[in-house]
Amino acid sequence: MLTSLQIRNFAIIDQVEVDFDEGMTVLTGETGAGKSILVDALGLVLGERGGNGLVRVNAKRAEFSAEFNLADLPEARKWLDEQTLDQDDECVLRRVINADGRSRAFINGNAVSLQTLKKLGEQLLDIHGQHFHQSLGRYDIQRDLLDHFGDLVNLRKATEFAYGDWQSLAIELHNLEAADADRASRIDLLEFQLGELEALDLQPNETDSLQSERQRLQNCGRLADGVSGILQNIYDSDTANVQGFLADACHTLEHLSTFDPQLEPVLAMLQEAGIQVSEATETLRRYADTIDMDPARRDWVEERLNAIQTVARKHRVEADELPKVQTRVRGQLSELQHAEERGAELTEKTRKAAGSYRKNARRLSSARKDSAIRFSAAVTETMASLGMPGGIFDISVVECSEGNEKSHGIDNIEFLISANPGQPPMPLAKVASGGELSRMSLAIQVIASDGSTIATMVFDEVDSGIGGAVAEMVGRRLNQVGENRQVLCVTHLPQVASVADHHYRIHKMTDGKSTRTGIARLGNDERIEELARMLGGVAITKKTREHAAEMLASGSRGDDNRKETA
Repeated sequence: MLTSLQIRNFAIIDQVEVDFDEGMTVLTGETGAGKSILVDALGLVLGERGGNGLVRVNAKRAEFSAEFNLADLPEARKWLDEQTLDQDDECVLRRVINADGRSRAFINGNAVSLQTLKKLGEQLLDIHGQHFHQSLGRYDIQRDLLDHFGDLVNLRKATEFAYGDWQSLAIELHNLEAADADRASRIDLLEFQLGELEALDLQPNETDSLQSERQRLQNCGRLADGVSGILQNIYDSDTANVQGFLADACHTLEHLSTFDPQLEPVLAMLQEAGIQVSEATETLRRYADTIDMDPARRDWVEERLNAIQTVARKHRVEADELPKVQTRVRGQLSELQHAEERGAELTEKTRKAAGSYRKNARRLSSARKDSAIRFSAAVTETMASLGMPGGIFDISVVECSEGNEKSHGIDNIEFLISANPGQPPMPLAKVASGGELSRMSLAIQVIASDGSTIATMVFDEVDSGIGGAVAEMVGRRLNQVGENRQVLCVTHLPQVASVADHHYRIHKMTDGKSTRTGIARLGNDERIEELARMLGGVAITKKTREHAAEMLASGSRGDDNRKETA
């Protein structure tokens, strides 16, 4: 359950910290005091996305922290353990939202993604908003409520997964069948392309090698003349050459070094240079012998390079990518040539996937019908206690025709209501008045929660649009829910507030320059004063206080009677 909530710099709240207990807790206060802001803060700390303007004016960031006791939530403890985020039975969620909209989330001091925070939040606390009745007429909301009540969420997820697998295979099969129309022409094209690539038979690094050879063949005359001139200068010239000059220099130094040994290293270097010149001469002679002046070879190289570039342009790739293109074309051709076998395989897989989906969908449909009977009976019984005696609530679960299957199953689900005796049940959104819709919404939310394992439920002014004896019945029903789980209720009705186990008052304070919200836990006398305010408005009389005290006493006696009965 939720044990505490801390909020800093959020909207008109500068700093608030409140501890919560078991049972039913109500939050009351003047309109605009910030009651629903606390609920919004809970939503944010549990991973809901927030819009702009969340941070209090002149503050850098808003901070939210909520502490939970997980002693009675084994599934949440198991999830935390799997995520290596566990910390005994205590769990602390924290959210920081900067003024620029960026936010960070933490679980037990560990930074996590917003999605991870939300996954855990969905297991800890359930918020029922004041505008829920406005969406109650939507079929998807009705379906979700039924599945939630019947604990069918996992079965529906399995159905959705099977549907996705089936549809993915069906699309692949459809695309394959659509391609059959031009398969023959496509095969002809791929066979031609593959034949051209295989005939080209491009070898690794062949293009670079051919380009080097082309450059050499195009300049073979210049290369031959240059090499011949170099050989003439360093060795072949009769009048003067490098080899001769080095030989004369070495001969002279041999003689001179007898007079001065310091010249011996220079002699060694020149002798080494002579050896290098001799080796260079031999290398140049061998290179000169390899210079090919064959025009036929030059023409062949040009044709080969042109052929490679032509094929590369056809496939719009660089020449060195042609081997990859050849592999891809061969694969595409093989796939088309074996399309019949692939089609038969896909058809069988699609058939099995469809069968798996329908098996899950039929199980889900059967479970929904059973849950609908129990849900309908429970809500019908609750309607009487909410001022609609003789009313009937019914859930229609009708299987759709073949071909209209959806990811969520094969059922069309609709909530039907007869608010008055003798009238047949009709679609809820069409026949219920505003007050009836509010009461129906509350009844459905309370009953749906019976199928939930979530320990904390928050009702944000779900009692709007009702009053009098019905309001008292609503309060009693919420208190009953609080016997088995923690209930937090934002309300403007004294009949609801009077039956709560704990009572907090939200108040707004201003110094003329800024406004902030505070929260106070009320004792017995303070509760009477707050109930009197809710009953009498601005002018609170002695009679109003007496009425408030009577309501509080009556609520406490009712609570004692329930505990004794239990």
